[in-house]
Amino acid sequence: MRILLAEDDRAILESVRARLQRDGYQVDIAENGADAFDLGRTSQYEAILLDLGLPEKAGLRVLADWRGRGIKTPVIIITARGSWTEKVEGFNAGADDYLAKPFQYEELVARLRAVLRRANQAGPGALERGGVTLFEHSREVLAGGKKHDLTAHEFMILRYLMLHAGSIVSKEKLEEQIYSDSVDHQSNVLEVYIGRLRRKIGDRRIVTRRGQGYLFEKDAE
Repeated sequence: MRILLAEDDRAILESVRARLQRDGYQVDIAENGADAFDLGRTSQYEAILLDLGLPEKAGLRVLADWRGRGIKTPVIIITARGSWTEKVEGFNAGADDYLAKPFQYEELVARLRAVLRRANQAGPGALERGGVTLFEHSREVLAGGKKHDLTAHEFMILRYLMLHAGSIVSKEKLEEQIYSDSVDHQSNVLEVYIGRLRRKIGDRRIVTRRGQGYLFEKDAE
C-alpha cells in the first residue's frame, strides 16, 4: 500500500517512515509543500499524511488545492497546532482526520486504518470480497474454510486486488503500490507472489488478463 508522508521535521519523518515501512507500507516523502502538492497531484496514493507547517507551501493550501482539482485521496493532517479553530479549518479544507503532535505511532496507524476503511467501505479490521476475508491486523486470509498467514508483499498485493475486485489491475500499478524503485520491474517477482496467493485462496480467484494485468474475481466459485 502506497502512502505519501509530507513532513518537514526530519526526526519525525524518518521515524514514521521507518515504522510504516516495517509494517508493510510503501512510503514516499515530501519535505515541503510544493513537492507534496506535485506528488499528490501526479501519483496515486491510498492515503496521505500531511503536516500543516510545511515550507514553500502551507499544508492547508496544499490540501485545498488537491480538493479543488478533484483529488479525493484520504488525508490525515499531522500538526503541532491543536486549537479547535485550526482543526475546523483543516476539516473545511477537506481533511479526513486530524492528529496533533506529539502523537503515539500506534494512534497514527489506527487512524490511518480507519480512514482507509471508510474510503473503501470495508468493515473494521477485515476486508471481505466474495467469500475471501482478509484480516488487516494479523495479515491472515480466510478462504475455503482455511486460514493462511501472508507475507507483507502477499498481503499488500491481495489487499489491492480485493479493493479493486472486478476490475483489471495492471502489473505496473501493482508494482507501483508495493515495491520500491530499487526493485527490478522486469523480473517475475510479482508473478511469484501471485502464484503463492493462488495456492492459498484458490486458483480461480485471481485471473490473469494477458497483456492487461490481474483481476480479483469476486464471483468465482
